[in-house]
Amino acid sequence: MNIICATLNAKYIHTNLAIRYLKAYAEPEFTIQLAEYTIKDPAMNIVTDLYRKKPDIIGFSCYIWNIEETIKVVKMLKKIDPTITIVVGGPEVSYDVREWLETVPEFDFIVIGEGEETFKQFLAQMNGERNFNQVHGLAFRQEGRIVINPQRNKIRLAEMPSPFRFPEDIPHLSKRITYIETSRGCPFSCQFCLSSIEVGVRYFDKEKVKEDIRYLMKHGARTIKFVDRTFNISRSYAMDMFQFLIEEHVPGTVFQFEITADIMRPEVIEFLNQHAPPGLFRFEIGVQSTNDEVNKLVMRKQNFAKLTRTVTMVKEGGKIAQHLDLIAGLPEEDYTSFRNTFNDVFALRPEELQLGFLKMLRGTGLRLRAAEYGYVFMDHAPYEVLKNHVLSFAEIIRIKQVEDVLEKYWNAHRMDETIEYLVTHTFSTPFDFFQEFGTYWDEQGWGRIGHQLEDLFRRLHQFLQEKACEDLSVVEALMKYDYLRKQKHKPRKPWWEEKTDKERRAALYRSLLEQPSILGEAFMSLHLDEKDLFKHTIMELVSIDIGHYLETKEIHYTPTVMIAYFDPIQLQTMIFSAPLSLFSSTLKK
Repeated sequence: MNIICATLNAKYIHTNLAIRYLKAYAEPEFTIQLAEYTIKDPAMNIVTDLYRKKPDIIGFSCYIWNIEETIKVVKMLKKIDPTITIVVGGPEVSYDVREWLETVPEFDFIVIGEGEETFKQFLAQMNGERNFNQVHGLAFRQEGRIVINPQRNKIRLAEMPSPFRFPEDIPHLSKRITYIETSRGCPFSCQFCLSSIEVGVRYFDKEKVKEDIRYLMKHGARTIKFVDRTFNISRSYAMDMFQFLIEEHVPGTVFQFEITADIMRPEVIEFLNQHAPPGLFRFEIGVQSTNDEVNKLVMRKQNFAKLTRTVTMVKEGGKIAQHLDLIAGLPEEDYTSFRNTFNDVFALRPEELQLGFLKMLRGTGLRLRAAEYGYVFMDHAPYEVLKNHVLSFAEIIRIKQVEDVLEKYWNAHRMDETIEYLVTHTFSTPFDFFQEFGTYWDEQGWGRIGHQLEDLFRRLHQFLQEKACEDLSVVEALMKYDYLRKQKHKPRKPWWEEKTDKERRAALYRSLLEQPSILGEAFMSLHLDEKDLFKHTIMELVSIDIGHYLETKEIHYTPTVMIAYFDPIQLQTMIFSAPLSLFSSTLKK
């Protein structure tokens, strides 16, 4: 049999761990070819590629992000060659199995739940007696009726073969994210999450996991993401793994973990702050809501005070970037409550704050109780909530406006000093800034057109001008600083209009050539001549002492000269500033 395990990833940089486990578990009895595509690939291209491989069996790994495109591909394949056997598995088709078989006749078989052993036994039956009733965890049609066999017992993870030892994967390891498991299951019961359905946590063999990580690093893997639902549920296990990664990591490798922050002990964080190299680890932390009553309704246990302690300690350590998640649309969380949640979490200043929207996943407790809270949600994947009895569709649209500019202006870190000032001094709360700006962005129709970096600065500036921002001169100074410090090369045309006339600018440069000490020792050490100054620097007059503000966060309204030097060798930017008064002697001449 010619067997293919395929999937459509969300992005090219992603890899699918599930089909690699299927391949590893099926060997050596069966040889499986892997085929990965993306949801952006045209269905015809995917079908053409699969058809040319002349498959007898194709297994598809299905999730909410790829199910609709997968169905298109499957339907085309069956039209072209009805003899190809289609088997699907994964979290999206492991629930409502009867409905899937009734609505998608092109699905010949469905593997339910944990699929490695079921898929291998299915292949054995395909190659033998074809008595599929003997395969636990398999659903199919037989003589016009749907058969759903009972699920099998859980696999002993300690005995699982490695999914990482395929030579064909090696050329791609440095370019893509590698996903790895050390456990399956989750100890918590959050009713919006599929992990709540499986009881208990099971672990893979720790030494085998370490050998896999050594192998991956040796062969070039640079981003390794642990998909454990709660990596730190066992403190001893997490500590042992952290220590191993610190001691044996290859420089340039990044490890990402999903962390439950409120159960993380301070001594663990202290260990990481002391011993972890900067940038080695990245934490993803699901906060979802800070409303205790909302959390109770979805059976989510969370101590926000302890979570705050963890996030704060990690941030103060300066070693580990943190990505915090929120979910809009949880039961009884109205617009005002979500605003409070957003502000609670933004106060922690995570490196990234992801604002997501509740998805009513098949099999979850919340989907079963949807009517209780008046939920209306999409019929098709990703089953995103459209409204409920405390949150209208209009309010969801408003929160989506927040999400859009939050991603562009906070998570992208294009203008950190500017946004920090705006959310602290100019607007009542961080949420109010992102909401007002997000609504303005939407009303301007900017969401429907592309944008360059300069556009993002111009659009924020336009918004603040129309809002008649009282401290606009301060914000402009910070925006110019943020823009210049992010450049590797001298920009041809900055986003702002030059207001300093050429004669005055030339006089300032002359003053600097005569007395470079005005900008301090670091500037003097560059030994820039007149040609370098004009070719590799930008000079701008701003209304505040920018250097003093960056150091103290105090505003001194002192006209200041800001110089950005773009190093043509190191491709980095250095910014210097000094009060205009220090240039006065030359200006008088």
